[in-house]
Amino acid sequence: MIQDMHFMLQKEVVERITADVGSKTYGRLSVIMQYHCHTDYLLTVPRGAFNPPPKVTSAVFRLTPHITKPVVAEDEEYFALVVRETFNHRRKTLRAIFKKSTLLPTLSEEDFAACSIDPQARPEVLSVKDFVNLSNQARKVEV
Repeated sequence: MIQDMHFMLQKEVVERITADVGSKTYGRLSVIMQYHCHTDYLLTVPRGAFNPPPKVTSAVFRLTPHITKPVVAEDEEYFALVVRETFNHRRKTLRAIFKKSTLLPTLSEEDFAACSIDPQARPEVLSVKDFVNLSNQARKVEV
């Protein structure tokens, strides 16, 4: 029903929502928002545009819900859990995260290979599609 939505938020939050894979601001919020919608950073709104001026710079962005999601997680709650847990340990490798986490199963080399993901990679280099594939594989291992 909704074709697109426009919002104005603090610039730093908008940068996180619209961040590209591998960027410093790419994280949990980026992955979850981009899973559900296409995100576009539209414009920066300077402090002087408001009276009285706020202490932060704002930005306008657009969310366009996917008519058909490019990739679909078999279990969206589990997908969100995998994203959350991996970004809670963003400086660790995926192998270490899945080995040490009490909420995620230990994945073998074959499991990582099945979803074409390097176990030495860190969460910030995985695309939304990679996270979906990883969560689908982890869910199979856990069951």
